[in-house]
Parts: sequence; structure tokens; C-alpha cells
Amino acid sequence: MNKVTTAVLLAGFMAISATGIAETFDGSKPMLCATQYVSQCDVGADCVNVTPESVNLPDFFQIDVAGNLISSTPESAREATTPIERSEHLDGKLMLQGADDGIEDVRDGLGWTLAINEETGKMVISASGDGFAVVVFGACTLH
Repeated sequence: MNKVTTAVLLAGFMAISATGIAETFDGSKPMLCATQYVSQCDVGADCVNVTPESVNLPDFFQIDVAGNLISSTPESAREATTPIERSEHLDGKLMLQGADDGIEDVRDGLGWTLAINEETGKMVISASGDGFAVVVFGACTLH
């Protein structure tokens, strides 16, 4: 009976510690994210699915909440960064917000919000500017 009790207690402690080991997407560690679906909406027109490149987004980007920075990966065709101006935890999501001027000398500046599910790493970005909006669905992994 003593061995059975010890085995049950040991299994219980292992289950508790395994639950505690599961990492979340809470911004405490850098993340690598990938865009999966992108839609662009222009005033007076229907929204259309587009490529990340057509809206000036890399396929992959890094999020460093501690450093308040989102940046393209070294493999991206161009170097790009944008500051994280606000971060908050809300209903199991890590919410990041900022604004970006886009391409220099082009009137394409926008404000954005990025929501990451803290359990799954699934993400949604919504961004809007002067007469247009972009919605991006994707996923992140800890980096």
C-alpha cells in the first residue's frame, strides 16, 4: 500500500509540475510569428485577400515585448522595425499597439493592434490608415 501511495503522489506531482512548465505567449519571451492570411479593405470597395508583401508585411517577424520592438527577420527581403507603444493582458490575450509611418515619403501611415492568444499563440493584427484597413491572421511560437 505504501508503494502505491508513493506512486500516486509522485504521478500527481509530475502532473502538477508539467502543467507549470507549459509556457504561455504572455510576452515574457521573444516570439517568432508568421502571417497566414491577409485581407485589405479600401474605402468604397470590398475587402480582398492579398499577399503580405503587397501590404508591406514580412512573412515572418519577431516580437520582443521587453524591448518594445517588432522587427522583420534577417531572412526578410527588407529590414523593418516598429515600436510597441502599448502592451496589455486582456481576457487571455496579449494586446500590443502602435503606429507606423510605413514607407518613407508615402502617405501610408497607420495605427495597429496585435492580439496574441496567450495559450495557443494564434494572432490577429488589425491596422487602419487613411481610407484603408488591413487584417492579418497568423501564429507565433516562442523564440
